[in-house]
Amino acid sequence: MSKFKVLPQTPWTAMSLWSLEWRSLAMLCMSLTIVGIGEGLLLLSDLGSAPWTILSQGISLQCGISVGWASFFISVIVMLFWFPLKLHMGLGTILNIVVIAIFLGVTVKTAPLPVSLWSRFAYVLLGIFCFGVGSAIYLTCHQGAGPRDGLMVGLCQRFHWKVGIVRTCIEVTVCFLGFCLGGTVGVGTLIFALSIGWTVQFTLAQVARFSR
Repeated sequence: MSKFKVLPQTPWTAMSLWSLEWRSLAMLCMSLTIVGIGEGLLLLSDLGSAPWTILSQGISLQCGISVGWASFFISVIVMLFWFPLKLHMGLGTILNIVVIAIFLGVTVKTAPLPVSLWSRFAYVLLGIFCFGVGSAIYLTCHQGAGPRDGLMVGLCQRFHWKVGIVRTCIEVTVCFLGFCLGGTVGVGTLIFALSIGWTVQFTLAQVARFSR
């Protein structure tokens, strides 16, 4: 399976990993902003963090380090798997770190805190939608992925597996490992783990159809 069969080529696909083209750069920043907002909504819902955050929490508890450092080390280890999968960093990899962090913080500070259980579930569902749609669109810029998205894309390209299956397996495995290490799993965590891959796959399919 070629790269463009996993990630469709679009009108905003960049010429190279590091090229500065206004259309691809605008789409990259917009989609990563959406991801950051989605992650912020998930955090505000207080119904459970994303699986990778649970894993960071578990490692933090077991190793006596901060969650931030645990997340950093996880990202480094995940990126080591990029080498056999023949993946490369790009502008999107850097902006993934910066833009998502900025708008995660902005969302947490400015969005109203949900009070009722129904509003908290609404934040979870909207957060997953934003996270999945934003993730799919930024990947179609073909300017590099974040560590975890890169692992997903690399496995799909290498083994010809569907995005939904690969992402779900990754998220469920990470969730289980984090829980075993002492991380706190909530209902929002489980919903995210079981649905985010299919949200990304559905969005990629719609983008491919639009591009044709």
